[in-house]
Amino acid sequence: MTATQGEVTLGEAMRRGFMQRCPNCAEGRLFHRFLKVVDHCPACGEEFSHHRADDFPPYLVIMIVGHVIVPLLFAVEMAYAPPMWLEFVVWLPVTLLSCLALLQPVKGAVVGMQWQLGMHAFAEAKLRRLQASGNG
Repeated sequence: MTATQGEVTLGEAMRRGFMQRCPNCAEGRLFHRFLKVVDHCPACGEEFSHHRADDFPPYLVIMIVGHVIVPLLFAVEMAYAPPMWLEFVVWLPVTLLSCLALLQPVKGAVVGMQWQLGMHAFAEAKLRRLQASGNG
């Protein structure tokens, strides 16, 4: 496994994960399929098979999309009062597509956060990084 150049900050690790890249090297792809995280980074070899994102990414996506879509829906309703069928035709697909578009990047950010903070089995990787940088 190749060490990164310097310590990766929490924000940088989450940004790399959001961009669906390895939080360690930013080179390898983080996902094998839509929501299936790779077992290890193809570029640097960092292990990801033990991540535990579980239900946190969908929860965050629901919170984000809900806080964007609901105010927009209310604003359109108050300004134009469109018929209910039109609201369903517009807002249901917009909500569904927004959730699907954000789910993988948010899961990547959560995996990046877990990696940088040394959560779960990432503690060993964090200890290796600290020792390699001379801080451990």
